[in-house]
Amino acid sequence: MTLPSPIEIQVRFSDIDLMGHVNNSIYLSYFEMTRVHYFKKLLGAKWHFNKDGFILARNEIDYIQPVLLTDKPIILMKTEKIGNKSFTLSYEIQVDGVVYTKGISVMVSFDSLQNASIPIPAKMREALEALVAE
Repeated sequence: MTLPSPIEIQVRFSDIDLMGHVNNSIYLSYFEMTRVHYFKKLLGAKWHFNKDGFILARNEIDYIQPVLLTDKPIILMKTEKIGNKSFTLSYEIQVDGVVYTKGISVMVSFDSLQNASIPIPAKMREALEALVAE
């Protein structure tokens, strides 16, 4: 399985707060864009996210250094833990090879058609295992 390259984020003017850096709430949007980027590459555009998707259970962010409007951040995503129905993803936002922000998300595998958690589907588990942090 070919791993996706890190996602490159364009910082928008609307991402910036009065302090001149990316507002803390925007980072969650960046993490969401990262998940979409990675899973689209790993699972394909035709993956049935309503039946074999996942929902967010928890987020955690460590702000190390502020991201500014002129920065060109990239975000790397890894799998930290895989359970039966849930998994933990980690993120690193880097600018010029320096880590500016770290985060984690706990995700629950979920069938929204049945409105129930489900075991992680085999293809998704394979994609998660390919992203395991070394």
